[in-house]
Amino acid sequence: MSKPDWATDGRDWPNRAASRFVGAGGLRWHVQIAGSGPVLLLLHGAGAATHSWRALLPRLAQRFTVVAPDLPGHGFTATPAPPGLTMPGMARGVTALLAELALTPAAIAGHSAGAGIGARLILNGLPLPLVSINGALLPFPGIAQKLFPALARVLFVNPLVPRIMSLQASRPGAVARVIAGTGSHIDAEGLALYTRLFRRSGHVAGTLGMMANWDLEGLARDLPRLADLTLIAADRDTTIPPAVARRVAAMVPGSRLEIVPGGHLAHEEDPERFIELIAGAASGTAASP
Repeated sequence: MSKPDWATDGRDWPNRAASRFVGAGGLRWHVQIAGSGPVLLLLHGAGAATHSWRALLPRLAQRFTVVAPDLPGHGFTATPAPPGLTMPGMARGVTALLAELALTPAAIAGHSAGAGIGARLILNGLPLPLVSINGALLPFPGIAQKLFPALARVLFVNPLVPRIMSLQASRPGAVARVIAGTGSHIDAEGLALYTRLFRRSGHVAGTLGMMANWDLEGLARDLPRLADLTLIAADRDTTIPPAVARRVAAMVPGSRLEIVPGGHLAHEEDPERFIELIAGAASGTAASP
């Protein structure tokens, strides 16, 4: 399948000067590193890539050493075998990447599924602050808990599906309609970058593989062990509604919850707001609930 190509799809990639390619854990990773100071790890959500942090990375790099990888199967990072697309597998992959870079995070900020991976990294032994942005931290309710990953698994194993979906993404307005369905309205640059990625069947396959292998039940049981959790939930998010963050806040002692305007990609809609929210939580200066 066709993965995004750095020479063409990455020709004008946001923050390209911060990009490097690193071999770690059996994969070739695309990762962006910028700034100095305490290490802040940024983990994007399913279907995204480093471009999701395009407006935040340069500003956060004024206070932190920012490390933002494309997750396995996404963007310009290679796709592993299915075990590497599970939450534990992705956590192991990110751990291997950090070891190869010889960098130890002081804090993690994750969007959607990236927040789940960040939580698993912390629960595996990194006692760090976690900033969850519209975090996918709990299983889907009811029957969707089983149907959603089962459907993704069926789509994932059919090699024609990613190609068909990538062709659909080439239709005018197709990606914009999908993003609008999450409650978000992002700028033209963001829409163009998501469209560029989803025109590549390899990126689509990596996204479907992540969804097919995602299991949040074990994470939900472990969430109360998180010691420093900041939850940011957007009021118009139709993908992971604010009610999810409220439930997590009730489960995790001492967690902080802030509801902000926006949809599922709220950090791309209003990066200025999120620069301060992430920096404050990562620095230990977040306001108490």
